[in-house]
Amino acid sequence: LAWLYMTAKEKVIRAGYADEIDWQDEVKFKDLNEPTFLREAAWVVLSAGFREAVVRKRFGQISSAFLNWSDSRSILSKREECRYDALLAFGNRRKIEGILKIVERVATDGIDDIIDQVAARGIEFIKELPFMGPITARHLAKNLGIMLVKPDRHLSRIANRTGYESADAMCQTIADVVGDSVAVIDIVLWRYATLYDLGTDMHLLPA
Repeated sequence: LAWLYMTAKEKVIRAGYADEIDWQDEVKFKDLNEPTFLREAAWVVLSAGFREAVVRKRFGQISSAFLNWSDSRSILSKREECRYDALLAFGNRRKIEGILKIVERVATDGIDDIIDQVAARGIEFIKELPFMGPITARHLAKNLGIMLVKPDRHLSRIANRTGYESADAMCQTIADVVGDSVAVIDIVLWRYATLYDLGTDMHLLPA
């Protein structure tokens, strides 16, 4: 399993995604601020049900529409303009409205309270936000610097193929061997699964 991970990491780096791995390794919850929370929440909302490449292609324009996530009150002061510009970039009205509801929640509660709630309640608090289900809540938590795994279909498939009951257990086993955090292991295996046929290397593992 460790061999599979190290092979996947090497291939992901060679494919040009070293910066993605470095970003996940460096993100820390203690550094969380309002622009980061708004940006990462928007990213997860938009990514739910959409290919990452599609969201990435449009995210710069969406960020501009939302004032580059400067702060919630500034965005709300120009709500209609932000909504209009965002819909030009990404025409899913439900998702854009979901982002605005998260902005409203941050403006109402204050970013300090939001951070305290995430620290105290974790994904249970995040699931109260729009578009945040069990997996998307973990996605956002991971992107905010909380050390956990997002058990999407890619990681769940790898876990099943390698004989683990969960992606969490699989990633923790790898972490214990190689020393990378479970969040880094998550992003390496996820990116690998989006780039390559899982069967190419996994056929060498025991059934």
